[in-house]
Amino acid sequence: MKLTIERAALLKSLGHVQSVVERRNTIPILSNLKLDAKDGKLALNATDMDLDIVESVAAEITTPGATTAPAHTLYDIVRKLPEGAQVALDADGEGQMVLSSGRSRFTLTCLPTDDFPVLSGGDLDHQFTLTVSEIQALIDKTRFAISTEETRYYLNGIYLHAAERDGAAVLRAVATDGHRLASIEVPLPPGADGMPGVIVPRKAVSELRKLVDETTADIAVSLSEAKVRFSFDDTVLTSKLIDGTFPDYQRVIPEGNDKQLDVPTKGFADAVDRVSAISSEKSRAVKMSLASGSLILSASSPEDGSATEELEATYQGDAVEIGFNAGYLLDIIRQIEGDSTRLMLADAASPTILSEVEDAGALYVLMPMRV
Repeated sequence: MKLTIERAALLKSLGHVQSVVERRNTIPILSNLKLDAKDGKLALNATDMDLDIVESVAAEITTPGATTAPAHTLYDIVRKLPEGAQVALDADGEGQMVLSSGRSRFTLTCLPTDDFPVLSGGDLDHQFTLTVSEIQALIDKTRFAISTEETRYYLNGIYLHAAERDGAAVLRAVATDGHRLASIEVPLPPGADGMPGVIVPRKAVSELRKLVDETTADIAVSLSEAKVRFSFDDTVLTSKLIDGTFPDYQRVIPEGNDKQLDVPTKGFADAVDRVSAISSEKSRAVKMSLASGSLILSASSPEDGSATEELEATYQGDAVEIGFNAGYLLDIIRQIEGDSTRLMLADAASPTILSEVEDAGALYVLMPMRV
């Protein structure tokens, strides 16, 4: 394999694929990228056996061929080369690849391409297309609620499924960690009818979110019950799905919450942030005291003292005091883009529903805490 490529183009693609490679690997080949040069393009491939990414970039191919090279080492070398440099790659097929640029020359140890694992797609029967903004919304408004508790592995991702609201078919993304639940939906795209409900793992969600920031193209989604693939531009991201059953989240969404609070989104977020500065480090508890037309936020800690702040708000219902984890509450408020946030409450011990007044497609549930 012999080729020449611009540093900037190679660096961009390496940046995308090398982040899939784990820093510590017990299987040596998984520390490497596969490089495949043919037809005027260099295809870079990385995998951790659960997630696989292939990105192609234009290159001047002198001799077609393939090899593997240490992912993070290759990325660090190219990153440290001067801007505007041309990079020459020459693999002899004898277990070494020479990278040269200007007066710099590096010899990297390669492993056989036959050892590089293939995450075959299989039959991905369900195919549909989402816009970049739809993908961003589905991820951004839910991923903060993904559980990090490995024992409840079925909560370690975003549950993506076809659903129905008010007679309209929607594609809904849901995540929960047991303390809060986030749900967002977009119109169901053609081809998604009858798709299985799938749980997309946290790492795949994170890598996809980084990649879509750099494209304006629509995202082609293909999936089965075991795998999902996202294709756009010259990038293909394939991931195994979490093999588990997502809980019946509808049971968590309360139906009898009759106390309604409408509050300015930004003012609410800022006030919660300020008051929580005084709350104890562990719980970050903030108390909300609600009465007709009045919202008072308060927090206290034995070491630091206390804080209160009154906010203008529209409240309908009996007086109630309820406490929340300030971090969880802020995570939700920061996803609300509208000027006004609506909270539907029942009592101090029951889950509260938060939503955008202007957008019924996004819904959040937050468990209270004792204060």
